[in-house]
Amino acid sequence: MKPIPVVTAILVAAFLYLLVIDRERLRAIAQIGTDDESAALQDADAPAPGIGVVALRSTAREVDDAVVLRGRTEAAREVEVRAETAGRVISEPLRKGAFVETGDLLCVLDPGTREVELAEAEARLGEAESRLPTAQAAQAEAQARLREAEINLNNAKRLSEGGYQSETSVISAEAAMEAAAAQVQSAASGLVSARAGIDAARAAVAAAEREIDKLSIRAPFHGVLETDTAELGLLMQTGAPCATILQLDPIRLVGFVPEVDVDKIRIGAPARGRLASGRALAGEVRFVSRSADETTRTFRIEAVVPNPDLAIRDGQTAEILIDTNGTQAHLLPQSALTLDDAGRLGVRLVEETAQAAVARFAPVALLRDTAEGVLVAGLEPRADVIVVGQEYVTDGVRVSPSFRDAAP
Repeated sequence: MKPIPVVTAILVAAFLYLLVIDRERLRAIAQIGTDDESAALQDADAPAPGIGVVALRSTAREVDDAVVLRGRTEAAREVEVRAETAGRVISEPLRKGAFVETGDLLCVLDPGTREVELAEAEARLGEAESRLPTAQAAQAEAQARLREAEINLNNAKRLSEGGYQSETSVISAEAAMEAAAAQVQSAASGLVSARAGIDAARAAVAAAEREIDKLSIRAPFHGVLETDTAELGLLMQTGAPCATILQLDPIRLVGFVPEVDVDKIRIGAPARGRLASGRALAGEVRFVSRSADETTRTFRIEAVVPNPDLAIRDGQTAEILIDTNGTQAHLLPQSALTLDDAGRLGVRLVEETAQAAVARFAPVALLRDTAEGVLVAGLEPRADVIVVGQEYVTDGVRVSPSFRDAAP
């Protein structure tokens, strides 16, 4: 007897049993099969799951916009102090790096015969001053003689009119009066000459004293010596350098701004800087050039920064940030930035649609870097920015984001 007909007979008998006697169980078995098929069809029609990304819920904040420049530090003053007269140096030199105050001696020159010349000028002044009383006395005597001659002339005229004196006496009195008037003029001229002699002698004394003052070369302002002062025994000629002095407090930050940004900068605007060593600086804008450089078409700007400890040196490279009007910006991780096919800088956002969340590219303007991230402008006040996985999606691609809030 073959086993297959026996199995077939058993299956047929079981089906007939369920169909005739236990129909409820048959219906239940049939329903289970139908539900499995419907679920399979529904799974086939369901959309594919989105790409998993991490998004940042960012809110724009008010930040100060800034113009970023590359520049350098520059001393507030730099002067090469030179000799105004010739002479041999008789002072010990000061070494470079020394601090000097206004009026401190830098170089002293040998006076030579200048002190003798001063004494001679003072003697001439005394001689000229001694002539002044003589000239004043001569003028007083001449004026007295003029008054006497005038009285004699009036008496002669009255006597002549009464017939008591001849006409000749009147003429003689007139001549005497004219001679007295001439003596007055001569005495006045002598007095003017005496006073002029005094002024000339005083000028000679002042010149001799000024020549002696030139022997002491002093610091014009407080600062630090950039070079040694002139060596002892050196014969200096007029115009020879004695020393170079730098004034480093305050110090200037100097940069050159493009013409497209020059209108954003105003006098008194806050300025910040960072040296190559990492030191941060803070000051304010004091100068914006009105004339552009003919070669680069840029404008010179200067910001003044306090430097009480003189730690900032002349000529250091600095990054300068000049604050301008405030703007709305988002603080994002630098890694969130990406480029589209056209090479534009931007970020990818999570955009909610009726069907699902998709990725969308949004261009941004980079304002500046900070220690916490980058500040960018050009987005809506609230934006869901993809910070992980943005390089694996393009516009319109379905995403499955997990969100995190921005750090306060």
